[in-house]
Amino acid sequence: MEFKLELVPIPVSDVDRAKTFYADGLGFTVDHDMQVGDGMRIIQLTPVGSACSIMIGSGVLSTTPGCIQSLHLVVEDIHAARDELVKRGVEVQEVEVMGQPGYPSVYYAAFSDPDGNGWTLQQIGS
Repeated sequence: MEFKLELVPIPVSDVDRAKTFYADGLGFTVDHDMQVGDGMRIIQLTPVGSACSIMIGSGVLSTTPGCIQSLHLVVEDIHAARDELVKRGVEVQEVEVMGQPGYPSVYYAAFSDPDGNGWTLQQIGS
């Protein structure tokens, strides 16, 4: 039996502001944006090339906006990915390198959405 992680809910305080950040700032594809009922709105967005999407909305989650931390977006070229996000207006920290002798280095660059949900660009090796 396969278990696929394909949707991660992200709590946000302002749905339209978050949609703009994820779609315009990060370049995620908007898969769905629907008003499901009175006070309930669901937006599903997917990073380009990813099998996993995120869901933001109103009237859906009871968790506190900004409580999600350390979600990783794995990229092939962290410097190019960081540069692209910075050009789109996203505040991304400088690239950090971690490693041990005999193991590939791992590169990280952190950023947050407008509510403080934490994300990290990650590149392994090279």
